[in-house]
Amino acid sequence: MTAQTTDKLQVKIGGMACSFCTMTIEKALGRMDGVEAVHVSLAHEETLIEYDPARRTPTELRDTLRQIGYSVRDTDKVRAYEEQQADLRQAKNRLIAAGIFTLVTTVIMVARWLGFREPWFRPTMILMALLTTFGAGWHILLMAVQSLRRGILNQHVLLELGAFAGLVGGWIGIYNPLFPAPDFFAVATYITSYHLLSGWASLLVRTRASEAVRGLLALQPATARLVLPDGRIQEVPIEQIQPGDLVRVRPGESVPVDGRIHDGRSAIDESLVTGEPIPVAKTVGDEVIGGAINQNGTLVVEVLKVGDDSFLAQVAHHIEEARAMKPGILALADRILQWFVPGVLLFGGLAILLWTAGAALRGGAPDWTRAIFAALAVLVMGYPCALGMATPLAMIRGGGEAAKRGILMRSGEAFQTLKDVRRAVLDKTGTITEGKPSVVEVVGSEQYSVVSSQFSVGNELITDNRSLITNSLLQLAASVEIASEHPLAGAIVDAAQEQELELVDFDDFEAVPGRGVQATVAGRPVLIGSPRFLREQGVDLAELEADLERMQSEGKTAVAIAQNGAAAGLIAISDAIKPDAAATIARLRTEGIEPVMLTGDNRRAAEAVAAQVGISEIFAEVLPGEKAAKVRQLQAAGHRVLMVGDGINDAPALMQSDVGIAIGAGTDIAIEAADVVLTGGRLGAMVDAIEIGRSSYQKTVQNLWLAFTFNGIGVPLAVTGLVRPGWAMAAMVASVSLVLLNSFGGRLVKR
Repeated sequence: MTAQTTDKLQVKIGGMACSFCTMTIEKALGRMDGVEAVHVSLAHEETLIEYDPARRTPTELRDTLRQIGYSVRDTDKVRAYEEQQADLRQAKNRLIAAGIFTLVTTVIMVARWLGFREPWFRPTMILMALLTTFGAGWHILLMAVQSLRRGILNQHVLLELGAFAGLVGGWIGIYNPLFPAPDFFAVATYITSYHLLSGWASLLVRTRASEAVRGLLALQPATARLVLPDGRIQEVPIEQIQPGDLVRVRPGESVPVDGRIHDGRSAIDESLVTGEPIPVAKTVGDEVIGGAINQNGTLVVEVLKVGDDSFLAQVAHHIEEARAMKPGILALADRILQWFVPGVLLFGGLAILLWTAGAALRGGAPDWTRAIFAALAVLVMGYPCALGMATPLAMIRGGGEAAKRGILMRSGEAFQTLKDVRRAVLDKTGTITEGKPSVVEVVGSEQYSVVSSQFSVGNELITDNRSLITNSLLQLAASVEIASEHPLAGAIVDAAQEQELELVDFDDFEAVPGRGVQATVAGRPVLIGSPRFLREQGVDLAELEADLERMQSEGKTAVAIAQNGAAAGLIAISDAIKPDAAATIARLRTEGIEPVMLTGDNRRAAEAVAAQVGISEIFAEVLPGEKAAKVRQLQAAGHRVLMVGDGINDAPALMQSDVGIAIGAGTDIAIEAADVVLTGGRLGAMVDAIEIGRSSYQKTVQNLWLAFTFNGIGVPLAVTGLVRPGWAMAAMVASVSLVLLNSFGGRLVKR
């Protein structure tokens, strides 16, 4: 017997508006023979489908999505963005057309209320209703039909029930004066237009965030320099590279593949993939990761892994897995609509029973005219226009407030979930820290002799002997390192410039890639580099051993300096903590959220940083795939989890978390995996996002109460047959107006 195999298909979807769309897609695909599981992400507008390839094909699955009214977008992020823009333009055009039809209808309605009776009023209103329902709203009708075919009740079905109730009531009214034909036709126009407005508002929130995010994205290079057998270099597409090939990587370039150094030595900046900003010295035999940056030496790398086996491909796999396993969020409005839709249908049926069977039980004749009128009035009154707009309007309001503070809210789910967050998981490097090396300590040896007899810092003469030694040592190191391209050299030079130290001349400069530099200053030979490099050059570091061990225990990188063959001192370089990190951690606890540090760095360095900012719970030495597992672990304990990160290695955890927050200066993969993007490096904006999310949720609740008050009272009243369509239309306008006023009235008052 052959074991059954299951394939996975990931599809980007266009046209999703709310959690009802999520349920519609899950039911439509899940009921297909051969489909094992369906995972839909509203926040990222995509679905992951597990299916039996012997019974279903990817084409059939995509066709089903199209049949129920959704578009299938290109997997390329640039083309997907362009398609999203096209969808927004199409939604806007539909809304404009529907707005024109609604305006004409409104003018005629107002004229009728003022006593005007023109023969062209009725045919014009019929035309406006038909053009709105079957023209601008045609795609909604198709989605409703496909949903009903699959036994799915959603907001599209409810809209069409209300619209067709208006059309049917209008046509009956042409022959039966009990049915106010103009009012019924007007309602069909109004509710379809409001539905289009609600859909456009939801799409606008997503597209506006994507538009801002797109400017942060950078496409990775798709070629590598292949070393041919005759030694020539040929630039080829990365897809043509095979294990065992040799590729050349020049200084400043990204390492295109996972491999092992075949020739050369250099310092490799692996922060893009590991998150750690201090470059790592690499030489022949050391492994390198695709995506890392080669700093200052030319390398020949033997290819070890390509395609699905590469590090970046494995991260992509972890992201897909995290997305599929991410807890679903059902929006508050959609939880109400889950009960509201069948409730409206129930009241519609009750209206018919009340005026037929109920009338007969009271000894009278069934009143079919009143029964049909009441049922149609229920369907008209039951369309939850304000309910549908309550959340998007609150999102637009909250998104506007967030944008002013440099925060991009990319998903509507974030607005609802932020209020429930009880654990905030923070990556260390680039999130809590600056993500770049800086000098934090200078220690001089007793035998070090000051390069210049005296110098000043700014306008102040240095007289303290200790300050003289440390500043002179920093001056000496910076004077030599200014010729180096190494990031640690840049940190030393920056520190000297901040102290306004005047650099001195040097001669005979030579850089040893991945090890250090040497030069002659004031006639004295100077060595600067790793302690290992200086020991290899015969320098005795015994006097500095205690300081060296202490620096390393604190997670700092020590740069050793020698002068005239003797140890001169140490410069400690570390990733500085952001100025607002400790205050942000304190604010989180004030909000009832416990912070957790999650990092791939060693435990010693993690504990040193955590102690400075006030974090007690730490997960250290965690691999990218394990980060998502740690987040799931916290979720399994019953916590809503927020994750903040900036690197590729953070992306799976950002996707897995209930709310992922990316630092805008981070990588495009992290940004794409997040629900919220902080466009600056300020960590405190994370707490601002939480406060805005909670405020927006409160505004959503207020909007829903206002909206539901009209529908909740109007639907039962419609059963009596006393609610005319015009009243239903007026109630709908009033409810939407109140929701708009509640969402934006405060701004108008301030202005």
